[in-house]
Amino acid sequence: MDLGALKSQIEEAVEKIRSDDKLMEEFKKDPIKTAEKITGVDLPDDQLSKIVDGIKAKVALDDIGDKLGGLKNLFGKKD
Repeated sequence: MDLGALKSQIEEAVEKIRSDDKLMEEFKKDPIKTAEKITGVDLPDDQLSKIVDGIKAKVALDDIGDKLGGLKNLFGKKD
């Protein structure tokens, strides 16, 4: 899997996971199996782990951004 395809798989998986609480719970419990289910790609676990690591990193960054965005309200600034 080339880098562009890997990035695309990660972006699609992140969107699906973030928009579905059930998928998010499944991903937290068994990220490899959930990533395989979402992507529809049957890869060896070591290759799927790269996708899982990318998904985890993206979800964590998005969560941090959401939390930091909420800090604006502490200082009287609103969207």
